[in-house]
Amino acid sequence: MVTLDIRTLVVRILEVILTCISFSLVASVGHSTASFWTWCMFTWCFCFCVTILILVLELTGLSAKLPISWDDFTTAFAMLATLMVLAASIIYPVFYTCPSCGRQIGASVTSCLAFILYAVEVGLLRAKPGEISGFMSTVPGLLKVLEAFVACIIFICLDYNQFSRFPGLQWCVAVYSVCFIFALLVIVFTICRLLTLFPAPFDKVLTVCNVLAVLMYITAVVIWPLYSFKNNPRPSYCKNGIRCPWDNYVVITFMTCFNLAAYITDTVYSFRLVFFVTRT
Repeated sequence: MVTLDIRTLVVRILEVILTCISFSLVASVGHSTASFWTWCMFTWCFCFCVTILILVLELTGLSAKLPISWDDFTTAFAMLATLMVLAASIIYPVFYTCPSCGRQIGASVTSCLAFILYAVEVGLLRAKPGEISGFMSTVPGLLKVLEAFVACIIFICLDYNQFSRFPGLQWCVAVYSVCFIFALLVIVFTICRLLTLFPAPFDKVLTVCNVLAVLMYITAVVIWPLYSFKNNPRPSYCKNGIRCPWDNYVVITFMTCFNLAAYITDTVYSFRLVFFVTRT
Protein backbone atom coordinates (compact mmCIF):
# COMPACT_ATOMS: atom_id res chain seq x y z
CA MET A 1 0.00 0.00 0.00
CA VAL A 2 1.50 3.33 -1.09
CA THR A 3 0.86 6.19 1.31
CA LEU A 4 1.09 9.85 0.35
CA ASP A 5 3.43 12.07 2.33
CA ILE A 6 2.52 15.74 2.12
CA ARG A 7 6.16 16.88 2.26
CA THR A 8 7.19 14.59 -0.59
CA LEU A 9 4.12 15.65 -2.57
CA VAL A 10 4.97 19.36 -2.25
CA VAL A 11 8.61 18.73 -3.15
CA ARG A 12 7.63 16.82 -6.31
CA ILE A 13 5.22 19.55 -7.40
CA LEU A 14 8.01 22.12 -7.04
CA GLU A 15 10.37 19.83 -8.99
CA VAL A 16 7.89 19.71 -11.86
CA ILE A 17 7.57 23.49 -11.90
CA LEU A 18 11.32 24.18 -11.79
CA THR A 19 12.33 21.59 -14.40
CA CYS A 20 9.55 22.90 -16.67
CA ILE A 21 10.85 26.46 -16.28
CA SER A 22 14.42 25.29 -16.98
CA PHE A 23 13.76 23.58 -20.30
CA SER A 24 11.24 26.26 -21.33
CA LEU A 25 13.76 29.06 -20.83
CA VAL A 26 16.48 27.17 -22.70
CA ALA A 27 14.11 26.24 -25.53
CA SER A 28 13.05 29.87 -25.89
CA VAL A 29 16.67 30.87 -26.55
CA GLY A 30 16.96 28.55 -29.54
CA HIS A 31 17.93 25.04 -30.56
CA SER A 32 21.48 23.69 -30.53
CA THR A 33 22.95 20.42 -31.80
CA ALA A 34 25.77 20.40 -29.23
CA SER A 35 25.88 17.23 -27.13
CA PHE A 36 26.05 19.12 -23.82
CA TRP A 37 22.99 21.20 -24.75
CA THR A 38 21.13 18.03 -25.71
CA TRP A 39 22.11 16.36 -22.42
CA CYS A 40 20.82 19.28 -20.34
CA MET A 41 17.53 19.47 -22.23
CA PHE A 42 17.04 15.71 -22.00
CA THR A 43 17.74 15.83 -18.26
CA TRP A 44 15.15 18.50 -17.52
CA CYS A 45 12.51 16.98 -19.83
CA PHE A 46 13.11 13.45 -18.54
CA CYS A 47 12.91 14.47 -14.88
CA PHE A 48 9.83 16.62 -15.57
CA CYS A 49 7.97 13.78 -17.32
CA VAL A 50 8.84 11.04 -14.84
CA THR A 51 8.04 13.23 -11.83
CA ILE A 52 4.64 14.06 -13.30
CA LEU A 53 4.05 10.36 -13.97
CA ILE A 54 4.90 9.55 -10.35
CA LEU A 55 2.51 12.24 -9.10
CA VAL A 56 -0.33 11.01 -11.31
CA LEU A 57 0.13 7.37 -10.34
CA GLU A 58 0.27 8.18 -6.64
CA LEU A 59 -2.69 10.58 -6.65
CA THR A 60 -4.85 8.13 -8.59
CA GLY A 61 -3.77 5.13 -6.48
CA LEU A 62 -2.53 3.23 -9.54
CA SER A 63 0.98 2.98 -8.11
CA ALA A 64 -0.23 0.34 -5.64
CA LYS A 65 -1.39 -1.86 -8.53
CA LEU A 66 1.92 -1.91 -10.39
CA PRO A 67 3.95 -5.17 -10.18
CA ILE A 68 7.04 -3.35 -8.89
CA SER A 69 8.40 -2.10 -5.60
CA TRP A 70 7.09 1.45 -5.77
CA ASP A 71 9.20 2.78 -2.90
CA ASP A 72 12.36 1.37 -4.48
CA PHE A 73 11.43 2.86 -7.85
CA THR A 74 10.72 6.36 -6.54
CA THR A 75 13.88 6.37 -4.41
CA ALA A 76 16.06 5.16 -7.29
CA PHE A 77 14.57 7.78 -9.60
CA ALA A 78 15.02 10.57 -7.05
CA MET A 79 18.70 9.65 -6.68
CA LEU A 80 19.17 9.43 -10.46
CA ALA A 81 17.40 12.75 -11.00
CA THR A 82 19.57 14.38 -8.33
CA LEU A 83 22.74 13.31 -10.14
CA MET A 84 21.44 14.18 -13.61
CA VAL A 85 20.19 17.64 -12.63
CA LEU A 86 23.42 18.29 -10.73
CA ALA A 87 25.39 17.53 -13.89
CA ALA A 88 23.09 19.76 -15.97
CA SER A 89 23.36 22.55 -13.38
CA ILE A 90 27.15 22.49 -13.77
CA ILE A 91 27.42 21.92 -17.52
CA TYR A 92 24.88 24.45 -18.75
CA PRO A 93 26.20 27.53 -16.90
CA VAL A 94 29.80 26.67 -17.84
CA PHE A 95 29.15 26.41 -21.59
CA TYR A 96 26.04 28.47 -22.30
CA THR A 97 25.78 31.47 -19.96
CA CYS A 98 27.24 34.96 -20.14
CA PRO A 99 26.71 38.22 -18.20
CA SER A 100 24.05 39.36 -20.69
CA CYS A 101 22.30 35.97 -21.07
CA GLY A 102 19.28 36.54 -18.84
CA ARG A 103 17.24 33.49 -19.81
CA GLN A 104 20.26 31.18 -19.70
CA ILE A 105 21.12 32.42 -16.21
CA GLY A 106 17.51 31.98 -15.15
CA ALA A 107 17.52 28.39 -16.42
CA SER A 108 20.73 27.72 -14.52
CA VAL A 109 19.23 29.08 -11.29
CA THR A 110 16.02 27.04 -11.60
CA SER A 111 18.09 23.96 -12.44
CA CYS A 112 20.15 24.42 -9.27
CA LEU A 113 16.95 24.80 -7.24
CA ALA A 114 15.57 21.62 -8.84
CA PHE A 115 18.76 19.79 -7.88
CA ILE A 116 18.31 20.89 -4.26
CA LEU A 117 14.70 19.67 -4.28
CA TYR A 118 15.60 16.26 -5.70
CA ALA A 119 18.32 15.96 -3.06
CA VAL A 120 15.72 16.84 -0.40
CA GLU A 121 13.44 14.15 -1.83
CA VAL A 122 16.22 11.59 -1.52
CA GLY A 123 16.61 12.63 2.11
CA LEU A 124 12.86 12.24 2.70
CA LEU A 125 12.72 8.80 1.05
CA ARG A 126 15.95 7.49 2.56
CA ALA A 127 15.47 4.77 5.16
CA LYS A 128 15.75 5.99 8.75
CA PRO A 129 17.43 3.89 11.50
CA GLY A 130 15.10 1.15 12.65
CA GLU A 131 12.70 1.75 9.77
CA ILE A 132 11.60 -1.12 7.53
CA SER A 133 11.97 -0.09 3.89
CA GLY A 134 13.19 -1.22 0.47
CA PHE A 135 16.82 -1.77 -0.44
CA MET A 136 17.03 1.27 -2.73
CA SER A 137 16.25 3.63 0.16
CA THR A 138 19.30 2.41 2.09
CA VAL A 139 22.81 3.79 1.65
CA PRO A 140 24.01 0.74 -0.39
CA GLY A 141 20.99 1.11 -2.68
CA LEU A 142 21.64 4.81 -3.27
CA LEU A 143 25.31 4.04 -3.88
CA LYS A 144 24.34 1.55 -6.60
CA VAL A 145 22.57 4.35 -8.49
CA LEU A 146 25.62 6.60 -8.01
CA GLU A 147 28.00 3.90 -9.26
CA ALA A 148 25.89 3.24 -12.36
CA PHE A 149 25.60 6.96 -13.12
CA VAL A 150 29.35 7.56 -12.82
CA ALA A 151 29.97 4.59 -15.11
CA CYS A 152 27.64 6.17 -17.69
CA ILE A 153 29.71 9.37 -17.60
CA ILE A 154 32.82 7.27 -18.19
CA PHE A 155 31.19 5.53 -21.17
CA ILE A 156 30.22 8.89 -22.67
CA CYS A 157 33.85 10.03 -22.52
CA LEU A 158 35.30 6.84 -24.01
CA ASP A 159 36.58 6.83 -27.59
CA TYR A 160 37.10 3.45 -29.27
CA ASN A 161 40.03 4.72 -31.31
CA GLN A 162 41.77 5.77 -28.11
CA PHE A 163 41.40 2.69 -25.91
CA SER A 164 41.49 0.00 -28.64
CA ARG A 165 45.25 0.47 -29.11
CA PHE A 166 46.26 -0.76 -25.65
CA PRO A 167 45.19 -3.99 -23.87
CA GLY A 168 45.54 -2.16 -20.56
CA LEU A 169 42.90 0.40 -21.51
CA GLN A 170 40.67 -2.38 -22.85
CA TRP A 171 40.90 -4.06 -19.44
CA CYS A 172 39.77 -0.80 -17.81
CA VAL A 173 36.78 -0.60 -20.14
CA ALA A 174 35.94 -4.21 -19.20
CA VAL A 175 36.10 -3.22 -15.52
CA TYR A 176 33.73 -0.30 -16.07
CA SER A 177 31.33 -2.49 -18.07
CA VAL A 178 31.20 -5.46 -15.70
CA CYS A 179 30.69 -3.31 -12.60
CA PHE A 180 28.06 -1.21 -14.38
CA ILE A 181 26.11 -4.29 -15.47
CA PHE A 182 26.07 -5.68 -11.93
CA ALA A 183 24.94 -2.35 -10.43
CA LEU A 184 22.20 -2.10 -13.06
CA LEU A 185 21.07 -5.68 -12.38
CA VAL A 186 20.82 -4.98 -8.66
CA ILE A 187 18.68 -1.89 -9.33
CA VAL A 188 16.40 -3.66 -11.82
CA PHE A 189 16.04 -6.83 -9.73
CA THR A 190 15.24 -4.78 -6.63
CA ILE A 191 12.60 -2.63 -8.30
CA CYS A 192 11.04 -5.65 -10.06
CA ARG A 193 11.10 -7.76 -6.85
CA LEU A 194 13.31 -10.43 -8.39
CA LEU A 195 16.01 -10.67 -5.70
CA THR A 196 14.96 -14.25 -4.94
CA LEU A 197 16.49 -15.25 -8.29
CA PHE A 198 20.00 -14.65 -6.94
CA PRO A 199 21.73 -18.04 -6.36
CA ALA A 200 22.69 -17.11 -2.78
CA PRO A 201 21.48 -14.72 -0.06
CA PHE A 202 21.36 -11.25 -1.58
CA ASP A 203 23.46 -9.54 1.09
CA LYS A 204 26.28 -12.06 0.65
CA VAL A 205 26.18 -11.83 -3.16
CA LEU A 206 26.30 -8.05 -2.83
CA THR A 207 29.30 -8.18 -0.52
CA VAL A 208 31.31 -10.54 -2.73
CA CYS A 209 30.59 -8.50 -5.87
CA ASN A 210 31.46 -5.25 -4.12
CA VAL A 211 34.82 -6.66 -2.99
CA LEU A 212 35.55 -7.80 -6.56
CA ALA A 213 34.50 -4.38 -7.89
CA VAL A 214 36.90 -2.64 -5.48
CA LEU A 215 39.79 -4.88 -6.55
CA MET A 216 38.99 -4.36 -10.24
CA TYR A 217 38.67 -0.59 -9.86
CA ILE A 218 42.00 -0.44 -8.02
CA THR A 219 43.66 -1.89 -11.13
CA ALA A 220 41.79 0.61 -13.32
CA VAL A 221 42.87 3.55 -11.14
CA VAL A 222 46.49 2.53 -11.77
CA ILE A 223 46.32 1.32 -15.37
CA TRP A 224 44.10 3.98 -16.97
CA PRO A 225 46.30 7.03 -16.22
CA LEU A 226 49.46 4.98 -16.82
CA TYR A 227 48.48 4.16 -20.42
CA SER A 228 46.57 7.39 -21.07
CA PHE A 229 49.15 9.98 -20.03
CA LYS A 230 52.48 8.22 -20.62
CA ASN A 231 54.24 10.03 -23.49
CA ASN A 232 50.94 11.79 -24.18
CA PRO A 233 51.02 15.42 -22.96
CA ARG A 234 48.10 17.76 -23.54
CA PRO A 235 48.17 18.81 -27.23
CA SER A 236 49.16 22.35 -28.02
CA TYR A 237 45.93 22.93 -29.96
CA CYS A 238 43.95 22.51 -26.73
CA LYS A 239 43.87 26.17 -25.82
CA ASN A 240 42.75 27.44 -22.44
CA GLY A 241 39.00 27.25 -22.11
CA ILE A 242 38.62 25.02 -25.17
CA ARG A 243 37.62 21.44 -24.53
CA CYS A 244 39.44 18.80 -26.57
CA PRO A 245 39.35 14.97 -26.76
CA TRP A 246 42.45 14.69 -24.57
CA ASP A 247 40.46 16.13 -21.67
CA ASN A 248 38.32 12.98 -21.69
CA TYR A 249 41.31 11.10 -20.28
CA VAL A 250 41.29 13.43 -17.29
CA VAL A 251 37.54 13.09 -16.78
CA ILE A 252 37.72 9.28 -16.94
CA THR A 253 40.64 9.23 -14.50
CA PHE A 254 38.76 11.38 -12.00
CA MET A 255 35.54 9.40 -12.37
CA THR A 256 37.43 6.12 -11.94
CA CYS A 257 38.86 7.35 -8.64
CA PHE A 258 35.43 8.64 -7.60
CA ASN A 259 33.75 5.32 -8.36
CA LEU A 260 36.48 3.45 -6.48
CA ALA A 261 35.66 5.54 -3.41
CA ALA A 262 31.95 4.78 -3.92
CA TYR A 263 32.59 1.04 -4.16
CA ILE A 264 34.80 1.10 -1.05
CA THR A 265 32.02 2.85 0.87
CA ASP A 266 29.50 0.38 -0.54
CA THR A 267 31.69 -2.54 0.56
CA VAL A 268 31.98 -1.17 4.10
CA TYR A 269 28.19 -0.94 4.35
CA SER A 270 27.81 -4.41 2.87
CA PHE A 271 30.18 -5.91 5.45
CA ARG A 272 28.25 -4.14 8.17
CA LEU A 273 25.00 -5.54 6.78
CA VAL A 274 26.33 -9.13 6.66
CA PHE A 275 28.49 -9.40 9.75
CA PHE A 276 26.83 -7.02 12.20
CA VAL A 277 23.22 -6.19 11.40
CA THR A 278 22.13 -9.69 10.46
CA ARG A 279 23.76 -11.22 13.53
CA THR A 280 21.93 -8.91 15.88
